[in-house]
Amino acid sequence: MLSSKTFKFLLLGVLLLGGCLAGKTPALKPTLYIIGDSTVRNTNAGYGGWGCYMAELFDTTRLNVSNQAMAGRSTRTFIKEGRWDKVLSTLKPGDFVMMQFGHNEGSQPDTTKAGYRGVLRGIGEETKELTWPNGTQETVHTYGWYLRKFINEAKAKCATPIIISMIPRNQWQEGKVLRASDTFGKWAAEVAQAESVYFIDLNNITADKYDKMGPEKVKAYFPGDHTHTNPAGARENAASVVEGLKQHKKIALNKYLVPKHKYED
Repeated sequence: MLSSKTFKFLLLGVLLLGGCLAGKTPALKPTLYIIGDSTVRNTNAGYGGWGCYMAELFDTTRLNVSNQAMAGRSTRTFIKEGRWDKVLSTLKPGDFVMMQFGHNEGSQPDTTKAGYRGVLRGIGEETKELTWPNGTQETVHTYGWYLRKFINEAKAKCATPIIISMIPRNQWQEGKVLRASDTFGKWAAEVAQAESVYFIDLNNITADKYDKMGPEKVKAYFPGDHTHTNPAGARENAASVVEGLKQHKKIALNKYLVPKHKYED
């Protein structure tokens, strides 16, 4: 017998699905929205974020690609600064939302400059209350809580959310790239599974490539630090996103992919 909580969850899902089917507008060209940080959108000379090259991989006569990522943002500040609300204001049935965060979440959340972007670790419901110097109150949540907010609000708009784990940094240990398997990559996967949404393990897909290439070749992708790639590295990550996308045979976004992109072997 279903519990009251389970019944309410299932009922909500049915209502959302019914609303999506009723309100769908197939005549409009769908949009792929991409949200994230500087590893997703980087406009500095000599650098590139993978989201900047996704339009090369899709048939843009049938699909719009809108990269709304912003350098320096975390899940928390992307919402706090109204950037997510901007996406929501134009999000419509049939659209897609790719989200990749994790590089800017690691600091202890507080009212200092360093703590402005930080979130609580994990995927639980823990919170931390902050009082800013001007008296403004802020409730800080976990990384997973912010991802769930993106997911649930995208679903409410009858769009398809896609969680993507953060790109690997150019950091090595015993000849292997360090991965986010115990932190943000793990938490992203757990949220995707719990919320029954698509997950692309970009962290591991690209890290597997780096391991085969070796440190010297990979170094060429990182002109200034261990996090931000040049356009060639960004395109490698964009290709990895498509590899992960193709692992999900049922996702409608696949039908908009171009058969072969110009930097594919």
